[in-house]
Amino acid sequence: MESEQRKLVSAVIIDDDPGILSVIEDALSEESLLISTVADPSKALEVIANKRPQIAIVDVKMPGMDGMELMTRIHELDPIIDVILITGYYSTESAVEAIKRGATDYLTKPISVERLREVIRKQVQIRDLRRQTMQLQSELLDAFNFEGMIGQSPSMLDVFSRVRRIAPHYRTVLVTGQTGTGKELIARALHKLSPVAAGPFVVSNCAAIVETLFESELFGHVRGAFTGATQDKMGHFEYANGGTIFLDEIGEMPLAMQSKLLRVLQNHQIQRVGSPLTRQIDVRVVAATNRDLRALVADRVFREDLYYRLSMVEIELPRLLDRKEDLPLLQRFFVAKFAKQYNRQIKGITRRAQDLMASYHWPGNVRELENVIGNACMMTQATFIDVHDLPSYLRSSRQSELVRSHEDMISLEEVKRRHILSILQQVNGDKARAAEILGMGRATLYNFLSTMKPESLADRKMRN
Repeated sequence: MESEQRKLVSAVIIDDDPGILSVIEDALSEESLLISTVADPSKALEVIANKRPQIAIVDVKMPGMDGMELMTRIHELDPIIDVILITGYYSTESAVEAIKRGATDYLTKPISVERLREVIRKQVQIRDLRRQTMQLQSELLDAFNFEGMIGQSPSMLDVFSRVRRIAPHYRTVLVTGQTGTGKELIARALHKLSPVAAGPFVVSNCAAIVETLFESELFGHVRGAFTGATQDKMGHFEYANGGTIFLDEIGEMPLAMQSKLLRVLQNHQIQRVGSPLTRQIDVRVVAATNRDLRALVADRVFREDLYYRLSMVEIELPRLLDRKEDLPLLQRFFVAKFAKQYNRQIKGITRRAQDLMASYHWPGNVRELENVIGNACMMTQATFIDVHDLPSYLRSSRQSELVRSHEDMISLEEVKRRHILSILQQVNGDKARAAEILGMGRATLYNFLSTMKPESLADRKMRN
């Protein structure tokens, strides 16, 4: 079975030296690959467009178009191809630049046949793992989709469990969390799973109501109650009678209004502005805030008794930064959502783009992620969202300076090598400064860099 899967992997070798093409092709003949060779780099893109290989082995020094430029154009054509660069002119700066620009690996000539085979085997294994992961993620989307919310992290599974337990019984719930974490989705889930699911769900944004109109908006008014009140008006609480009202941004409610809200929560009665009559209501209340209500209570801008009334049951939502394990599922969910919405044939996100997004801190949480993917799905011309489809602020984030590849299948020696390259890049190639940061002697660093280039010759013909 494994052999059959490997035969599905194709590779193209691009080098202007026919002798080297023959050597590499012979070296990989036992790897169950479908191999194509191209000696003219100007024709390489045409071959790749026709044969759609999964792996490209590209020489850096070629006439007409160097390997770096060719790699960029290959990724524009097909962003999910793994490009392995080979060169006989190694430098730390070129290695760093190659990895930054999307190279899967960067090998120096002369290179041992066994080293080349090892790299290819690793890429085939990773390709197979990616395919299996995509299949698994499709299944997980159904398994971990809770009322429109996606999550498999322990923190989100705990939130889902709390919602299920609370929904049949709650009268008031406080939902807390940063902007963009999904507080309204939680409120809708509570309503949908409650005994009043058939009733109305009314949203009232406390941050958007003018202070002088607060009481009228929430509780209604009668004709003539104030200038401009030309007819009776029903308030949000009356609209929500028999259902749920969602009080978003409750921390923005004026202090004078908080006492009136507390009375409604205690008596289950409302009184329209300008009317002496009270009206009995049956409303479940979900309040939400991204502010620290305890701090507001201490500052005397939020009533302590109202806080305790609301927080009898509290659900706190985690930041996206604290549930990074949910990122792949969320990405897949939003890609599918927007591909359908925009009628686009978008299959997913490239590994480079996923690595970049994983390194970002997402201050806007899931809402920011949704906006980023929605915009990328609208603008991309390819079938996979790539790095250049993402916002410039995300691409330029410090954490994304050196995009990592295949972290789950590299040796400790490779981790060390990449870390040293990263440090060298950050200090602009200053080896003395890099040695100081790395905590090693300058001579030790020089020795290590020299060992990064294989000393034994596999085949002299592989040197430019």
